Amino acid sequence: MTQLALCIRGFAQLLKPHPDNADALELWITQVRTADLPHLHAFIRGLERDLDAVIAAFTLRYSNGPTEGVNTKTKRIARHMHGRAGLTLLRHRILLG
Repeated sequence: MTQLALCIRGFAQLLKPHPDNADALELWITQVRTADLPHLHAFIRGLERDLDAVIAAFTLRYSNGPTEGVNTKTKRIARHMHGRAGLTLLRHRILLG
């Protein structure tokens, strides 16, 4: 459990975007591979499938979080109104919300 906690703390430090995180990610992956933690090995395989996107997320300061928030809000309003009104009312609720 101690080894798992250390690995997770190390990964959490990578979540704040910084240009040096690409090298730190490679070092973290190497450290986790030496550990006997099979669930983290599966996580690493998932990261390596799209390593370019992971490195971009860890090194660039750009985020699509605000856009995803608007999408979520719009979907919530649409679900709430399901079958009750047309697109005109939905549009007004989105603009007023």
